[in-house]
Amino acid sequence: MADEPALKIYQIHTWIREISPMIWRRLLVRSDSTIADLHHILQIAFGWTNSHLHRFRIQGQDYGIWRLGGPIFSTDAHHVRLANFRFRVNERFLYEYDFGDRWQHEVRVERHLASDTKRTYPVCIGGKRAAPPEDCGGAWAYLRRHDEVPWTTEELLWEMAEDLEAENGEATNSANAMAQICRTASEATPRRRWRG
Repeated sequence: MADEPALKIYQIHTWIREISPMIWRRLLVRSDSTIADLHHILQIAFGWTNSHLHRFRIQGQDYGIWRLGGPIFSTDAHHVRLANFRFRVNERFLYEYDFGDRWQHEVRVERHLASDTKRTYPVCIGGKRAAPPEDCGGAWAYLRRHDEVPWTTEELLWEMAEDLEAENGEATNSANAMAQICRTASEATPRRRWRG
């Protein structure tokens, strides 16, 4: 077709909103990929399990793969190609996964690249941090739990010593040894408690 856009590779940068430090991925995706393809690419890139509803919000319209109990989309995501949007460099759109936890991913088109015949697409070329676990309650709950995790090895050892002592009714040699390590370390560093 004469008006069919030429094949490009989109370099996209996507991150989960409301999480700091940022959890992100940088991907190379073919412009002839469909919205349905991009959904599956993002699921794999972030380690999600495709267990929940999702939607894209691109140029003011919602797109997604219809599932029982989910929203009805006016366009079939299996037939809408990324090239149809004619994305500009730095253009952004939303990918939301799990309407209960509301994982909102900002997706930004960073660059348009020529296709490299030696490379297989899609491909993840960068990223930081593992995605939050499924069904953990969303960004706020994830950050609260993240903040409650011990910050140092000494704190973790102290917790383990307390757990061993509680399980056995009295401190074992291992628990005593860990407790001694923790006491020594805590003289230099104030101890924070694990809330849970």
